[in-house]
Amino acid sequence: MRTLSGRSAMARVRKLAGRNSELAAVEQSVQRIILDVRRQGDRALRRYAESWDGLEKGAKLRVTGDQMQAAWESSDPRFRSSLRRAAANIRRFCEWQKPVEWMRTRQGLSVGQLVRPLDSVGCYVPGGRYPLVSTLLMTVIPAQVAGVKNIRVVSPRPKREVLAAAAMLGVREVYRVGGAQSTAALAYGTETIAAVDKIVGPGNLYVTAAKKLVSFDCAIDFLAGPSEVVVLTDSGSPEFIAADLVAQAEHDREALAIFITTRSELAKQVSRHVERLARQNQTARRSLRAKGLVLLASSREQALEWANQIAPEHISVEPENLPFVRNAGSVFVGEYSPQAAGDYASGPNHVLPTGGAARFRGGLSVLDFVKLISVQKISRSGLRRIAPLIDSLAMTEGLEAHAESVRVRCSHA
Repeated sequence: MRTLSGRSAMARVRKLAGRNSELAAVEQSVQRIILDVRRQGDRALRRYAESWDGLEKGAKLRVTGDQMQAAWESSDPRFRSSLRRAAANIRRFCEWQKPVEWMRTRQGLSVGQLVRPLDSVGCYVPGGRYPLVSTLLMTVIPAQVAGVKNIRVVSPRPKREVLAAAAMLGVREVYRVGGAQSTAALAYGTETIAAVDKIVGPGNLYVTAAKKLVSFDCAIDFLAGPSEVVVLTDSGSPEFIAADLVAQAEHDREALAIFITTRSELAKQVSRHVERLARQNQTARRSLRAKGLVLLASSREQALEWANQIAPEHISVEPENLPFVRNAGSVFVGEYSPQAAGDYASGPNHVLPTGGAARFRGGLSVLDFVKLISVQKISRSGLRRIAPLIDSLAMTEGLEAHAESVRVRCSHA
C-alpha cells in the first residue's frame, strides 16, 4: 500500500471525490442487448443465456419450486442454520427500519402519509465462482418486509445454495439468466419474465450499465461499482485494521481500500500486516497494490474531512468520530465491528452506494420498496382559514381556476 501525506494526499482525495465509473466503455454494447431483448423477448433472452449464462439448450429459464425445495433439503444443516439466523437478523432490522403511516390534525387541516409497497421488484444475484447467498437475503428480505407481492430473482447459473436460500425465503420466481439481458427482461418484460417496477442488486459492469440505460423506464436502486472501504483511526489493533482492508479488497481487483490516520507509526504497522495477510489472496494483493492507500493527515479534523469527501461504501471509525460522519454507505463503529459482519449477519444491508454516491443516499433499505403517499383532509372551517393564502399564491402564478376552485367552496360554506 502506498502512503501519501501533505499535498499528495490532498490531491488524491480530490481525485477520489470526483471518481466515476467506466460505464461509457460498454454502454453501446449493452444498448444493443437491451434493444434485442425488447424486440425479440424470450428468443433473445434464451440466446444470450445459452451463450453467456451456461443455460443448456432446451432448459427452462424459470427454476421450479420443486428444484428450489430439493436444493434446500439437500443442503448442509449447518448452512441452513446459518441462513435462518442471518435472515432473522436482517428481517428484524428491516422491521425496525420500515416507515409508518401517520395523520396529524390542526385547525381543520388533517395531513399525513400512507405507506404502500411497490407491486413488483426484480432482485439481481450475481453469479461467479461462489454462491452469493447473502445478496439474495439482502435484496429479497427488505422487499418482503415492505410487502412487495411479486419478487423476481434473476441469477446466471444459480448454485444450489442460492436456490436453497430462495426456498427458505419462500421466493416463487427465480430465473436462470443474468447480465444486461436479464436487466432488460425485468425492465420491459418477455413472454416468460414479467416486467417489474424496480430493479435492485449489484452486478458487473454490463449489469450496471444496463440499469443506467433502463432507469427512465424502470426504477433502480443505484449504480453499484467495485467495493470500497475506508478505515479511519489513530488507535486500535494494526492487525484488525489490515484484516478489514484485505477483506474488502478481495471482492474485486478494482476495489478501493484506504487507511486514514494521523499516526505514521501506526500506518507503517498496518502496511506490514496488509502485506502479510494479502500474500495468500491473489485478488486482494492485486487490488491493494493498485488501489490500496494510506493517507497521513495532519490533524483529526483533516482526516474526518478527507473521509467525508471520499464518501466510501464502508467506513470504520472510533465511537467518538461517529457524529462527524456525513457521507458513507454503512458505518462500522469500534474495532470489534468488522465490515464482514455487515456483509452477512448483523442486519443492516450490504447493498451499498459506491463511486461517491454516498454523498446523496445510503444503502438499500425497506424505503427502496415502498412509496410514501401524502394524504390530506380539510374541513369547511379549515379551508376557509387557508383560502386567502391559496388565492394569493394562485393569482400570483396566473392560475385563476385554481383560486376559483377554493372560492366556490367558500361561497357555499
